[in-house]
Amino acid sequence: MMVQTGSKGLPMQEINLITLFFYLLSSAGYLSYLFFQHERLQQLGYGLMAAGFLAHSASLVGGYLNTGFFPGHDLHQTLLFAGWALVAVFLLFQYWLPVKVLGLYAAPMATVIMVVTLRTPDATGATAPFFKSFWLFFHVLTMFLGNGAFALACGAGFLYLLQEHGIKAKRRGFFFKRLPSLDLLDNMGYRCLVMGFTLLTIGLVSGMLYAKVIWGKFWSWNVKEVWSGIMWLFYAAILHERLTVGWRGRKAAIMSIIGFMVLLFTFFGVNFLLGGHHGEFTK
Repeated sequence: MMVQTGSKGLPMQEINLITLFFYLLSSAGYLSYLFFQHERLQQLGYGLMAAGFLAHSASLVGGYLNTGFFPGHDLHQTLLFAGWALVAVFLLFQYWLPVKVLGLYAAPMATVIMVVTLRTPDATGATAPFFKSFWLFFHVLTMFLGNGAFALACGAGFLYLLQEHGIKAKRRGFFFKRLPSLDLLDNMGYRCLVMGFTLLTIGLVSGMLYAKVIWGKFWSWNVKEVWSGIMWLFYAAILHERLTVGWRGRKAAIMSIIGFMVLLFTFFGVNFLLGGHHGEFTK
């Protein structure tokens, strides 16, 4: 794989390795916090995650300055951007509704994404003009930030199920005293879903407008469009049932996890197995 260099001569590969290093240390910090429950360990994990995010942002900016394309013209760049979006949403939510232990889920996920990114070749020669469109960038940005919020909703769902199991068990297990209350986890998952659904809606609308400019129609029944529509309907149903029927707690947690599985298939499975317009982003 070719090693890209940033605007000041620093190889992009090294910036990505620095990013991975920070996320790996952050994962260790949050894992230590889970075991020892020392506030400084959580603060350390958060600080390392923020440092990794800065390096991650520098990598994206450097890649744009080098190529003139927004980060998303191949699988390497798409994964890099997806990891950045996940961490961006996580850092935002730590100010909105602090669920400190959620970093135990977000940091390892960001680490795994970076590992896969570094092992994926970077096709630096992409020249398709539509990759330079601001509206395409806006579409991808909102979609990926929405996906990041859905990923956190999935994480909150997993934590909810763990805590619920600990509460119902006759002997309180390892996680009972280490995880937040069920109400806090449920509220966190709901807010993540609302944010994700809002961004997903904006992303789909902007994508339809861009498709009209590029392909002459708002909707062409492309397989990726169909699955994106299915994903939107699935999350719309979750939110509707929560607001009208009162889906909360265990049911909401399970549906958030299933929804993220649908998202992953829409993101990876459709592109690799079924093809379509969006296959350009995973070459």
